Amino acid sequence: MRRYTRTLVTAALTTTVVAGTAGWASGSAQQAVTGAPVGAEAWRADGLPDAERMTPSQVAAYFDGLTLDRQQALVRTHPSVVGNLDGAPLRLRYEANARTLGGRYAGQQVLAFDPRGRGQVALVSGDLTTAEHVAVIVPGSDIDAGNITPLTDKAEALRRATHGRTAVIAWAGYTTPVGVGLDAATGNLAEVGAERLTRLTDGLAATGVPAPSLFCHSYGSVVCGLAAHDLKAKDLVVFGSPGMRAANVAELRTSARVWAAKDPSDWIDNVPNVAFAGLGHGADPTAPAFGARRVPAADAPGHDGYFVAGTQSLRTFAAIAALPEGGAR
Repeated sequence: MRRYTRTLVTAALTTTVVAGTAGWASGSAQQAVTGAPVGAEAWRADGLPDAERMTPSQVAAYFDGLTLDRQQALVRTHPSVVGNLDGAPLRLRYEANARTLGGRYAGQQVLAFDPRGRGQVALVSGDLTTAEHVAVIVPGSDIDAGNITPLTDKAEALRRATHGRTAVIAWAGYTTPVGVGLDAATGNLAEVGAERLTRLTDGLAATGVPAPSLFCHSYGSVVCGLAAHDLKAKDLVVFGSPGMRAANVAELRTSARVWAAKDPSDWIDNVPNVAFAGLGHGADPTAPAFGARRVPAADAPGHDGYFVAGTQSLRTFAAIAALPEGGAR
């Protein structure tokens, strides 16, 4: 009887979460991309250290011990590995990815590119080595290497709002859900994404980049919630969030400031904040009991409008990006 009841509750929850609002649509199941970068076998065959086992700080130390000529040789012979090694010098990663991609994303600084699956990419707006502040935008469903413009538009909007003082990474660095189906109602893709996001922030720290503010949209806030306790970040800002897989800020176990925004017209408000049998993502981060700082967003249009020019949310995002690390909480 208990098993039968659990099955009924799970089925009901699935129906509610996936089909309970017009904003949610069907989505196909995705296989998360994991493992070492493309070309890692050839890298290892040349007697180079295992790219999958090195931490970003170890990667940084390894490259620091190489001559400039040797660094350039690795870019020429193993561009797909160098371009995706968190902790490697930024200039080498940009150069390596430019070699791999040819004219694709021409004129843009490509911090990472993985062609597997639907493709993953991280594009940088601004100079990470000289900017006063750094921000990373973590997207939700449907963003990938072939559909990156919605994310880069947000990055450019944030950079303009900070008057160019913040370098912004448009990070499509994990396998996102397609549509808003069962993948978006579970944490499977977010768990892999959390590992990748953690390596990103570790890599930035290893190369001397200031601790970033993370702006996590929709399902991206699930990624940020699962990664929170390991992230080297000064702020976690979630918006249009279905939940962070935590009951409150304390459960995130982060020293970062936590902020949350949701505008009144966002359809995510119709998604039940539940978590049962692996489905749903828990508490609403904008609820007072969650304990996040509330970002005003009354004039943001819909689920995807938080970076629209002139909105309260974008102005506040820019102000958060400019906050000092370890400042007032």
